[in-house]
Amino acid sequence: MNTAPEHPVRHSKVLIIGSGPAGYTAAIYAARANLAPLLVTGMEPGGQLMITTDVENYPGFADVIQGPWLMEQMKAQAVHMGTVMIIDYINKVDFSARPFKAWGESGALYTADAVILATGAKARWLGLDSEKIFRGRGVSACATCDGFFFKGQEVAIVGGGNTAAEEALFLTNFCSKVTLIHRRDSLKAEKILQDRIFKNPKIEMLWDTAIEEIVGNEKGMTGLRLKNVKTGAEFSLNAQGLFVAIGHDPATDVFRGHLAMDAAGYIATAPDSTATSIPGVFAAGDVADHVYRQAVTAAGMGCMAALEADRFLAAQAG
Repeated sequence: MNTAPEHPVRHSKVLIIGSGPAGYTAAIYAARANLAPLLVTGMEPGGQLMITTDVENYPGFADVIQGPWLMEQMKAQAVHMGTVMIIDYINKVDFSARPFKAWGESGALYTADAVILATGAKARWLGLDSEKIFRGRGVSACATCDGFFFKGQEVAIVGGGNTAAEEALFLTNFCSKVTLIHRRDSLKAEKILQDRIFKNPKIEMLWDTAIEEIVGNEKGMTGLRLKNVKTGAEFSLNAQGLFVAIGHDPATDVFRGHLAMDAAGYIATAPDSTATSIPGVFAAGDVADHVYRQAVTAAGMGCMAALEADRFLAAQAG
């Protein structure tokens, strides 16, 4: 007696894994190319912009817009074009042969002739309860996105690498004072960045210091409770904003061993391309970009991935 499989096998010409600006834009372009894409959203549909309140730097909007609203618009546009959206989380893949295979947490098996990876990256946070309370109300992980909102105010930034140094310098364009907090007594940032940091009169260094708590009120963050890690002394710092710059982690664990990656786990792509080490598999957005990490660049890469997937499939058919 023949029995139907417990979970269906869903095949598509293009499977997009992950949502957010890269995934949704790839879906829009793939759908317009009549590729009937299937998009598996992941655990956090919409990605990092779902926790971003005011968005002022996405082209096409003269007024401030909300991150979640922008993602809902992108999603609706992709669906309107013909994308099939599935809420599931991919926990296993096999890219060794075509059709490519991906298994969802639901038990479903997805197969595809081409795959676009758009699982994004997550900022590392300090892990404080107070950090969660004031996230979006003073606490941010992106100075490029949110620095403008602190014009003329005093802010702090925590970290010691290139990102922290670059963002501290960037914040001096808007803020009256920037305090760079680091747990150690020296920075890991490149020497040229360190020189700029130490020469900038708006930047003050706090060495050997850890953040114990973010304090504030119903309006938002007002300051920090700090601790010297060598002496144990606790003290306070007035600040209207805190930028966490202790690194990002690309969401690529499920792809390890299947694709070439760099030392930090970002998927390696060909120059001026979203093509990965496996023909027919493409990577777009923060999953492959550790330099810019902006919604607009992620969207651009999503467009590139869809166009490259279309060309790949046309070459296979031809």
